[in-house]
Amino acid sequence: MTALQDPDAIRHFQSLCDACRDMASRGCNPSELRLYANGYLHCLCRSQQLNPMAQQRLEDLISRWILDPSSSIWPEGHRHGLQPWPASSSRLGNGR
Repeated sequence: MTALQDPDAIRHFQSLCDACRDMASRGCNPSELRLYANGYLHCLCRSQQLNPMAQQRLEDLISRWILDPSSSIWPEGHRHGLQPWPASSSRLGNGR
């Protein structure tokens, strides 16, 4: 079973999901979200606020959630990093 049962782990999951949605709405890509999530989870681990099993479940769930294109992080129509961002592709295509 991979569902979160610890109330503190659930609160951390919700907080991290909200932060990732906010970052995605400001144009952050999946690798930037992963970096942010890794930092958050590392700090949480170092603070020992969760027991090791709850921490591991939270880490696994966050990893799957960020990588899942149906997780509702991404604006409608975004292909979740499967194609270049429009701004970067236009800069690269100018021939300079």
